[in-house]
Amino acid sequence: MARMSGGRTRAPRTLAQKLGAIVLGFEAIVVFLAGLTVYGLKALPEGIPPWWGIVGGAVLGLVMIMLAGAIARPGAVVTGWVLQGVVLASAVLVPAIALVALIFGGMWGYATIVGARMDRRTTQTGSE
Repeated sequence: MARMSGGRTRAPRTLAQKLGAIVLGFEAIVVFLAGLTVYGLKALPEGIPPWWGIVGGAVLGLVMIMLAGAIARPGAVVTGWVLQGVVLASAVLVPAIALVALIFGGMWGYATIVGARMDRRTTQTGSE
């Protein structure tokens, strides 16, 4: 068990949680850069100031970083899938973002699905 401040202990992170946090951390950087791209291309609909592209990329990136830190909490994996959907939906503004969404969505799927499978396998062999 890993030790936390205040004398409490927490369970060590699973492989799926570790991999998921890594994917979200790197994706946060790319999402922020995508927001800069939306700003630079002035890809937002008419009437919306271009700087909202930066705000959107920064907010989504920060949410991903916060989720990476809270990956062990209930519902974190589902929230991660929702964020992958938001990134994919932003491809409406800049179609090249769809490539980013597919790459990181694939890595997120691998981290959560295969990581969980490996965690189950480790648990099963450890209890025998």
